[in-house]
Amino acid sequence: MKKNNNIEKATKILRKSKMVLMVMAVVMCLMTNTVFAASPLDTINSLSDFIFSAIKAIGLILLGFGIVQIGLSLKSHDASQRANGFLTFFGGVIIAFAKDILDMIM
Repeated sequence: MKKNNNIEKATKILRKSKMVLMVMAVVMCLMTNTVFAASPLDTINSLSDFIFSAIKAIGLILLGFGIVQIGLSLKSHDASQRANGFLTFFGGVIIAFAKDILDMIM
């Protein structure tokens, strides 16, 4: 009697497992969507935009640091610090607008 009871329990578990698997298979078949891949050029362009935005941020930081250096040099009347400030400022401008400069050249 006990052996028969174990077989019935195992049969119920197998039936439930079979039903769950069948329901999952039907759900997976019904919930499919068509996926279109992006073109490789779009991916490269978005990566290029990200890199140039990071370069622009670095250029703006250098531009701000150059302005601070120029201001400090005007206060202390130091000509070499003033020259370094202007070089940093103009270097920051060139770096910040590198993409626009390259676009105008091309």
